[in-house]
Amino acid sequence: MRKIVLAGFRGTGKTSVGQILAERLGVSFFDADALIERRAGMTIPEIFSRRGEAGFRDLERGVIASLRDANGVISTGGGAVCNPENVADLRWRGTVILLTAPPDVIRDRITGSDRPELTDLPPAEEVRALLERRREAYLGAADACIDTGRRTPEEIADLILQDDTISSAAMHERDVLLERFGLSELKSMVAHDPELRVCGIAGNPCAHSRSPLIYNRLFAHFGMRYHYTSIEWPDVGEIVRLASLLPTKGLSVTIPFKTDVMRHVDEVDDHAAAIGAVNTVVRCGDRLYGYNTDWIGVRTPLAHRRGERAVVLGAGGAAAAAAYALMSLDMDVSILARRPDAARRLAERFRCRWGALKDFRESGADVVVDATPVGMDPDTRALLGPDDLEPGMTIFDLVYTPPETPLIRAAKRAGCEVIPGTEMFIHQAVAQFQLMTGIAVTPALIRGMLQ
Repeated sequence: MRKIVLAGFRGTGKTSVGQILAERLGVSFFDADALIERRAGMTIPEIFSRRGEAGFRDLERGVIASLRDANGVISTGGGAVCNPENVADLRWRGTVILLTAPPDVIRDRITGSDRPELTDLPPAEEVRALLERRREAYLGAADACIDTGRRTPEEIADLILQDDTISSAAMHERDVLLERFGLSELKSMVAHDPELRVCGIAGNPCAHSRSPLIYNRLFAHFGMRYHYTSIEWPDVGEIVRLASLLPTKGLSVTIPFKTDVMRHVDEVDDHAAAIGAVNTVVRCGDRLYGYNTDWIGVRTPLAHRRGERAVVLGAGGAAAAAAYALMSLDMDVSILARRPDAARRLAERFRCRWGALKDFRESGADVVVDATPVGMDPDTRALLGPDDLEPGMTIFDLVYTPPETPLIRAAKRAGCEVIPGTEMFIHQAVAQFQLMTGIAVTPALIRGMLQ
């Protein structure tokens, strides 16, 4: 069997539920904290007292690594999945279940515990602060989420062991949508593998995307029973509805849905809210969480040009992410678009300059980010011509199919520094993959998988 991993804050019932699961399944139970104490020859309070939290985390890392190939049920410490290396080992041929509970319930359950405090805050405030600090890590690491607040350990074990079935009406709706979207193969995949988790890219169009190739290779690399597919359809609401009927973990969101999808998620993180666009949706239980990693994909390759003059071409969701990224690098930003009114609206949000495309030569740009789909296969146009480009400029085209767009070719001939859209894809995917899985990957790993 695949190992079952229980993660979550202390006081959510991991040890109690884990022991029940192991007994029912007739497999071994591994309590990571108990193994740490055994390895150190000290209690956890003693470890913190003598070695500090860093020393404890080192011991925890070693124990989790030793459980990579374990068969059975594993109960982890509350902060274990905050280390992406731990998550990679726990996810290896395993299913990670996040146990949650309301902060007040957790506080009541852990009152009187001898576990060391991790902050200088009062107990109730510490619980809330740590839950918020760890939220992304918890959501990313989890294949499933169960609220233990009003459930007994036996009831929680029942939920984990029962088939993840849906009502006949919901199943019919799911199958109709799968057929309509041309995804009938997912029906048989989910039916034959109840532990399968689904991710996908939602867009119109999105058949050109290389995300399915990369993500499925990453899932195989990390021993995860996941499948990533393309979901091309004109209505993002229907895509989200289908996702709710499947064992979906996450969605990558592309044009033209990055703004509209915000209406369909339960929470939006601060970066996505500021940008006004979501390109990443993570599901935990019945809730959907929206993020934006596009801005990271723009910011990282341009970090060496901090403080310079920059122009963003376009005024859509990708342009908003680009402007946000450039502003975070203290650049002097102008937004130029074919529709100046759209450029003005976006510029007002970021308090920067705006204009029409014809104003480009007066912009004095050192850095240019083309955030439009112009030049995407089969389009052979470029928004800027040879007379617009000068040596010393950095030209970043966010389109990555084809790898060398007409704009990138023209920029090379003009002696500009060029950054192809594959770099944006790679760096945003690094951040997105961690949000969806809790696992940190390197740009080099993704770059190699693109070959």
